[in-house]
Amino acid sequence: MSNFTVVVMRTTLPWPSLLVLGAATFVTVTAEMLPTAVLPQMSAGLGVPESRTGLLVSAWAAVVVVASFPLVRLVAGRDRRAVIAAALAVLAASSLVTALAPTYEFALAGRTVGAAAVGLLWASANAHTADLVPDAQLGRAVAVVLGGATLGMVLGTPLASLVARAADWRVAFGALAALALAAALAVRLVVAPSPRVPDGATRPDREGPASAPRTAPDAGPGPMLAVTGLVAVLLVGHYGAYTFVTRLVEAPAQALPGGVSGLLLLFGVASAVGVAAAGRFGSRTRAALVVATVATALALAALAALETAPAFVGVAVVALWGVASGAVPPLAQTLVLRLAGPARRDTAGALIPVLFNGGIAVGAALASAAVSAAGVGVLPLPAAALVAATAVGLASGARGRAQQAGATGSPVPVRR
Repeated sequence: MSNFTVVVMRTTLPWPSLLVLGAATFVTVTAEMLPTAVLPQMSAGLGVPESRTGLLVSAWAAVVVVASFPLVRLVAGRDRRAVIAAALAVLAASSLVTALAPTYEFALAGRTVGAAAVGLLWASANAHTADLVPDAQLGRAVAVVLGGATLGMVLGTPLASLVARAADWRVAFGALAALALAAALAVRLVVAPSPRVPDGATRPDREGPASAPRTAPDAGPGPMLAVTGLVAVLLVGHYGAYTFVTRLVEAPAQALPGGVSGLLLLFGVASAVGVAAAGRFGSRTRAALVVATVATALALAALAALETAPAFVGVAVVALWGVASGAVPPLAQTLVLRLAGPARRDTAGALIPVLFNGGIAVGAALASAAVSAAGVGVLPLPAAALVAATAVGLASGARGRAQQAGATGSPVPVRR
């Protein structure tokens, strides 16, 4: 094998596999948020208040939290490509049930089954992505796959809203079913298999020989669990504020073309930029996550001043919030998967959707209670303080690991 061939193997991402997995995450996020895109039409069609239709989204998150771990244990050891494809097929069936639902109860049942399938899909896709690439490429690979999820928010939801307005909300769910089925077929035909690693074993890094590992001895699940918990708390603060983003940006939006919709579009585009940027940090994932967390906290704190600030300040704050918060999920997911290592990859893959969805649900609930008690203006500063506290925790964890490595004479792991 020539030196040129070796270099290509080390630096080229498995683009077809990653793009198909990204398409799968696009479908799943579009499915999760679809009721919000067709809220008035779906509520009228099912004969229920909009508040009940909105519960289809929060119930989805709750099912993901409850169902992910049991389902991951149920399919342990199976080909993850088959698991992902089967989950997409179940999502297609559940979307079709929702499209044809004669009553709200049928729609809720269809959504419940779909949410369980998506929890399993996320867990399997997370672990499979990490298995497809060497450690040095993990950040870029995660950013590609999560780019599909970002597009689901930025493009999938608005497109579904257009379909509902032009035709019917049931057509939107029917189109989603077709997309999910097509994605399932693509996964089976395109996504490459991953090398299987026995439980407790360590896969040698594909950039070097097995005798030259690049990481320190296994520190157990503690660091992985600590980072995942901190990120869940971070999401409580971020999504608590984001739940009421339309209210928080009303003042600067009045002076801009497109109003609130224009600022939301800016936020979505900025989030996509953040996801793309997150893949550029290589082994500096933890440091980049701390910076993104601090920037998110600063943006949240600045929201408190938007009521009287010039419009351009509002635009700058929303753009900063979008870029910083958009970078957090891929950076956090990369760090969690690295801390897990191959032996705990399935566990890490399930932890990510469980605690992330839990953080989102808790954040929305706490924010709703705070707004009911004191109004929307009370949200920015507590949310910023919560996010800032997680930045301190993440930075402290990095210093603690560095000190431990120095005390034992071990090198600081380059994978962190």
